[in-house]
Amino acid sequence: MKYIHKIKSIVLVALAVSAMSCSKQLDINDDPNNPAKLSSSVLLTRAQKYIGESMAMGTGFSNNLSAYTHQMVHYGNADQYGAAGNDFYWTQGWDFAYRDALTNLEIIIQQGTEAGELHYVGIAKVLKVYTYSVLVDLFGNVPFSEANQLVEGILYPKYDDGAEIYPQLENLIDEAIADLNNASAEPGNDDVIYSGDLDNWIKAANSLKFKLLVQQRHVKSIGSEADALLNSGDLISATDESLMIPYGPNAATDDRNPGYGEYYASQRTMHVSPWLYEIMKGYNTGILTGIEDPRIPYYIYNQMTEDADPNPDVEYRDGAFVSKYFGSQGPNRGKNLQNEVSLFGIYPVGGRYDNGAGGTASATSGTGAAPYRLITYADILFLKAELIQAGEISGDAAETLEEAIQESFNMIDYVVTGTGASGVPVLAGSTAAEEYVTRVLAQFASASAAKKLEHIMTQKWLSNIGSWVDQYTDYRRTGYPVLFNPANFGGSVTPPAGGNGGEDLPAVTVILNRPFPNSLPYIADEININTNAPAQKTDLNAAKVFWMP
Repeated sequence: MKYIHKIKSIVLVALAVSAMSCSKQLDINDDPNNPAKLSSSVLLTRAQKYIGESMAMGTGFSNNLSAYTHQMVHYGNADQYGAAGNDFYWTQGWDFAYRDALTNLEIIIQQGTEAGELHYVGIAKVLKVYTYSVLVDLFGNVPFSEANQLVEGILYPKYDDGAEIYPQLENLIDEAIADLNNASAEPGNDDVIYSGDLDNWIKAANSLKFKLLVQQRHVKSIGSEADALLNSGDLISATDESLMIPYGPNAATDDRNPGYGEYYASQRTMHVSPWLYEIMKGYNTGILTGIEDPRIPYYIYNQMTEDADPNPDVEYRDGAFVSKYFGSQGPNRGKNLQNEVSLFGIYPVGGRYDNGAGGTASATSGTGAAPYRLITYADILFLKAELIQAGEISGDAAETLEEAIQESFNMIDYVVTGTGASGVPVLAGSTAAEEYVTRVLAQFASASAAKKLEHIMTQKWLSNIGSWVDQYTDYRRTGYPVLFNPANFGGSVTPPAGGNGGEDLPAVTVILNRPFPNSLPYIADEININTNAPAQKTDLNAAKVFWMP
């Protein structure tokens, strides 16, 4: 599903805002057909919406990154780590971030400062930091100091070094907190994230600072700062305090999670990765071996049933689960399995919980009312466990890992409740959930130091399903989780025996022609027009972001 809002260059971003959402603010202009200015209230809602669109599967960066992090397989440009500057999803994620989010946030900051609407300014600064940090994490060097400076006559913004942008973002968080603590008009429902709850915004700001610190732990000393933030008690500390972009059901406007589009797509081209599935089933011999994950029916909806008749066009099948391999060169690589392929479930896209009954997915199989998660309480706990295991701070890594996994279960229940679905069993506290945690911690206890970090990051990878921007960042800075590599299988993989309705499937040839991209290519439209843009990257594996070890 594609939302086409393509623009040729961020040179033009400041020109776009005047035409946006004009009909919603009829009372602030003498001529309602030609509004000269939009309120911070209108701009905030729009900016928040498009931060989600820029990140999510189906509309933005996560679409291809889901393949890079091996939770999805799809045969577009992302297969075998393909990356091109003219890719639709890279371009659209960039446009949504700069044009639709950052331009509006900058206007809120400018006009809100002048009008004394400092609470709006503080929220805008937090979101500005989040968005720019993601752009740095993905691309390395990006327009920052000269972006959105059209009024000052800067038509072609320079690209700033990511290492120089990060400290400015940290300072901006401090400014945001000061603004949020100021006496000012408070946002309400125009703030679709927290409904104007400033305490939650301050917690989100501190949590964002914590996240950025952890991401820099290989290039600077962060232990004392991280400890201070953790001890402040002013971080996200509950499920419903998590920083998330909400999505709702299809009503007067289509507000569904963009990833839900696979449920009503005319051709389903994205498949849940067998690598993810096998780790969750306990098939992987490297980690979590023999431990079946109770999150499977929440994460994966199978259109087929266990006893469905064999299909010769299937490349990978294990019981009801149907998919294809990353890097496949098999004869069934391009076969359309529209009504058989497994899809993401009620979590993370608001689809259907898998009760084993199967059935062809459709637009009415779920509600799509699932948020895009930016920073969750589980994330904070996983980051804390990582720092403890890495020796950056003191604490009990196993205890913190347990809290993090339990919180990931809480988040699933929270999202399921928000979808409005009925008949879905509660996960947190269930026998299956408790047994899973016990067995994971037993493997963790006997693991080496390196393996313990792998366990932490693998659990974070599992928890963050649907939020693939962070997964991509986590892998590049820690090397975990271990990802599927065709070379490690001698160029041939075999599906589980008897998976295709009791019949064995033949081995599939899998190859890898490209190295892993350590940053994304610059957007082609941008470097073709912006005279201050750098030359296109020629080696994405060598083009590391500054915080990488």
